[in-house]
Amino acid sequence: MGHLASRHTRRAASLSGNCMRALFPQDIRFRAIVFLLIGLSFATVIVAQSGRNKDKAPKSLPKSSTVPIAEPGKTAASNPATQKLPKKTPTAAVNTGDEVDPEDTVRVSSNLVPIPASVVDAKGFAITGLKLEDFELRVDGQLKPISDMTRTETSVRLAMLFDNSGSLDFAREFEKQAAMHFFRKVLRPDDEAAIYSVETESYLAQPLTRDIAKLERTIESFGKPEGSTSLFDAIIDAAGYLRPYGGRRVLVIVSDGVETTSRNDFETTIKKVLADDCQIFIVQTGLYDGANLRALAAERRMEQLAGQTGGAVYIPKTTTELDMAFQQIAADLAQQYVLSYYSGEERRDGQFHVIDLRVRTRKDVRVRARKGYYSPKAASVAAIEW
Repeated sequence: MGHLASRHTRRAASLSGNCMRALFPQDIRFRAIVFLLIGLSFATVIVAQSGRNKDKAPKSLPKSSTVPIAEPGKTAASNPATQKLPKKTPTAAVNTGDEVDPEDTVRVSSNLVPIPASVVDAKGFAITGLKLEDFELRVDGQLKPISDMTRTETSVRLAMLFDNSGSLDFAREFEKQAAMHFFRKVLRPDDEAAIYSVETESYLAQPLTRDIAKLERTIESFGKPEGSTSLFDAIIDAAGYLRPYGGRRVLVIVSDGVETTSRNDFETTIKKVLADDCQIFIVQTGLYDGANLRALAAERRMEQLAGQTGGAVYIPKTTTELDMAFQQIAADLAQQYVLSYYSGEERRDGQFHVIDLRVRTRKDVRVRARKGYYSPKAASVAAIEW
């Protein structure tokens, strides 16, 4: 039995070994297939995870990275995606009757030289109906083309300089009434006016506004004249104040013209108003009791100031003439021609250039226009708004 068992045992072991040898190659192949499937599954997971990470990547980039860059061989200017958008230009202030901010005014940088002109006959009556070809313009003696001509559609930016010094006391209340009537007469819906008080320290009493009631209240608020007269300083301040604004820039001076305490002299004053393209009208009052040398000198200065800028001087002797003077200024502004001349690059020398404007088709008329202008220097461009 032991021999038999041993034989059976050996036989069983032999059979088992044969089976193992028979199954071993199949087991190897099975394991290889399993490992291969596991490897493929792992690779699939990695690829999928990588794909998800790529989808998330742009979310972490700054917004600016989404803007296309310039293509190779092209400049930024040729690629619309890299061009800077133009800045918005501020629009003109809406006509609300309130004060106007110069920041709300559209500004145009150019070499444009505006030339407001009044054309009158021998009796001082305005001549209307002239055309561009009727005018002749010379600059520094050379004939120049006039680029454009309009009538009174151009808006007015006006500053009245009201003398509140002690030198001006005659017919005071009537002067105030005449000035208020002037505002009602001259200001149109698109026009604006400001008021300066001329005294020892002149100041802006009312900023530019379209509200006539505000202007009238400002004039009414002026008390008894007192103190000295800083007229030249007030003129320079007012011209500088109007410069940022578009339209025809006009100063209306109600004064006897006698200067006493200004820091600026007369020559500086003329240069400033010409550089700022201001036209000056003067109602010279307080000279009714007989002129002295000082008053005559003031009168000559006022005539020169108005003449250089294309304005006019009115010297009323009575209260009736005073009212007529304001009416004449209002009519003058309403009947002006505004001619435009482009000076060109050759004129950007910072120098004064003489203007001579005439009506070539008529010899019986007189033209009142500015006598010259200061050109901008080459490093800068004059800002002129029309």
